[in-house]
Amino acid sequence: MQPPRTNRLTWSDHHMLLALTTAQRSPDPNTQVGAIAVDNKNRIIATGYNGTARRIKPELIDWSRTADDPYNTKYPFVAHAEENVVKNTPGHVDDLNDSTIFCTMYPCNECAKDLLQVGVRKVVYLTNPYEGTWSQRAAEKMFELAQVDVIQHKWDNPDVVKELLLNLLKLVE
Repeated sequence: MQPPRTNRLTWSDHHMLLALTTAQRSPDPNTQVGAIAVDNKNRIIATGYNGTARRIKPELIDWSRTADDPYNTKYPFVAHAEENVVKNTPGHVDDLNDSTIFCTMYPCNECAKDLLQVGVRKVVYLTNPYEGTWSQRAAEKMFELAQVDVIQHKWDNPDVVKELLLNLLKLVE
């Protein structure tokens, strides 16, 4: 009897790769963020990426990051990945209670509030480019006060991730 393959993706690596793939749906030319909600059995509940609200075509807004008038930037018109996970949950937001969110970027304070409101118990993030900003510090404090585990993702099996990426490159050539 042949034994099963043992050198495979862990659930954590799988979910983070899926969040990274989901981020590629974002129309934002500067920042692509993806998020995945999973239950305690590693079943995917919902996905989200940063983008415009439904029925607003991305080409109809200005994707600038700065302007004299903030109205002329992307910020008033774009929903964050974590916000979209909450809104994309197919059943009821209670389905997110005790879930884990895998985010490609550390959530902002507004997204932290959304995640806490629906009962998320664990946040796994890949990068934290806004570390030390008031928004990130506020999110961190809220997670701490609510006793939500927040963990920076470290690849459990980087060799398997690299092999996967190399095989994907071969498929697109």
